[in-house]
Amino acid sequence: MITAPPMLDMRSRIVGLDREVPLLDGRRVPYVNLDNAASTPPLVDVLRAVEAFMPYYSSVHRGTGFKSRLSTVAYDQAHEIIGRFVGADPRTHTVIFGKNTTEAINKLAYRYPLEPDAVVITTQLEHHSNDLPWRPQAHVVHVHALPDGRLDEDDFDRQLARHAGRVALVAVSGASNVSGFIQPIHRLARKAHAAGARILVDAAQLAPHRRVDMRPDDDPEHLDFVALSAHKMYAPFGTGALVGPKEVFLHQPPEYSGGGTVDIVTLDEVYWAGAPDRDEAGSPNVVGAVAMAVAAQVLMEVGMEAVAAHEEHLIAYTLERLREVPGIRIYGESDPARAHEKVGVIPFNLDGVSHFLAAAILGYEGGIGVRSGCFCAHPYVVHLLQLDEAQSARWRRQMLAGDKSDMPGMVRASFGCYSNTDDVDRLIEMLQRIARHDYRGEYALDRKTGEYHPLNFEEPLADYFLLKTLARNGG
Repeated sequence: MITAPPMLDMRSRIVGLDREVPLLDGRRVPYVNLDNAASTPPLVDVLRAVEAFMPYYSSVHRGTGFKSRLSTVAYDQAHEIIGRFVGADPRTHTVIFGKNTTEAINKLAYRYPLEPDAVVITTQLEHHSNDLPWRPQAHVVHVHALPDGRLDEDDFDRQLARHAGRVALVAVSGASNVSGFIQPIHRLARKAHAAGARILVDAAQLAPHRRVDMRPDDDPEHLDFVALSAHKMYAPFGTGALVGPKEVFLHQPPEYSGGGTVDIVTLDEVYWAGAPDRDEAGSPNVVGAVAMAVAAQVLMEVGMEAVAAHEEHLIAYTLERLREVPGIRIYGESDPARAHEKVGVIPFNLDGVSHFLAAAILGYEGGIGVRSGCFCAHPYVVHLLQLDEAQSARWRRQMLAGDKSDMPGMVRASFGCYSNTDDVDRLIEMLQRIARHDYRGEYALDRKTGEYHPLNFEEPLADYFLLKTLARNGG
């Protein structure tokens, strides 16, 4: 069995862990959230900071009242804190706030200087958000994954050499949202720089689990751009950030123009503001920026090394316990001894059970939140499932015809810094039940979505939260 190090206990600092949810059989149980790769619950520290800030919230920049001055300072501090969280140099780097990582990468795709014949190298492991934004802007080359799901670094080297002189940017995830594999981002950065390219790291999945360090600009392994999301690091208040060299953003107009992006406007001319103002059009999400900064401070205070050690033990424990489930197939790394090579994301399937059905049973009968499907990474999931072109073409045709019932995919369990072995034990118990078909519900398939729902079950959502319920009670 796995020997446990001292476990990190963050459970008292997470909002909502004490909440019970209803099950199909009428019981109520504490919810187990194993869907942290999609989004995380807020830290208590974040919620308290937002509550403390809200009475003083006001417009930022140029307001003369006390609340506006205070809000402006808080917003500016948030930029500085996020820069420090990823090891950016405040003299040469800017922190640009937006909605999330997806928006951050789209912004860079619009703002990054690309020649007509430019090549952007990305990988087969990417979330769609670090692939699709580049396709209209450049010739995109996808580095292959190895059969086990790891990056084929030899293919990366071949693609760099094949497109020598044209590679403008390497865009890679810091950690896969499907398999959890951690990418060798600093080694890739060294290779990209030697080829005359810059590197972007999509750190949405990496930042909550491991330390992100951009390193000094004169370090050959420094990271040029980092994108990350607050909702994946315990501050789900609608903010993300793009961090990168100021000079990249000062040469061209922004993709969104309007209030806050300019210094001077005449009827004939526009003089754009500096960084980051020109790239934060309109009234910004100050509350979200404050929340993200507080979350970053908590993670720095706790220590990302402690978070990583806790998670590595939990991954190893889970991989070992999953061996007790009949007919389970784990994708990516399944060896507990190599838990340090990935973040807390474990994809799997059960023989003879649709991933959609398994996820539904876990939710309705176990009170366990997971995710199923392709996780916005279709090419990578198809690769891990080892589907041939004929199989892939068949399900694509079905989906385009409005039938997702045979959509390939997996079940994904993903951890947060607060997850513990009790959560894993709940998961294993339910998976064992599903494997032996020991579940209560009769489930109907919705072919349009591929999802399963229990028959004759009316979910008591209004007993927990509905906007119309609040409106009625408040009226």
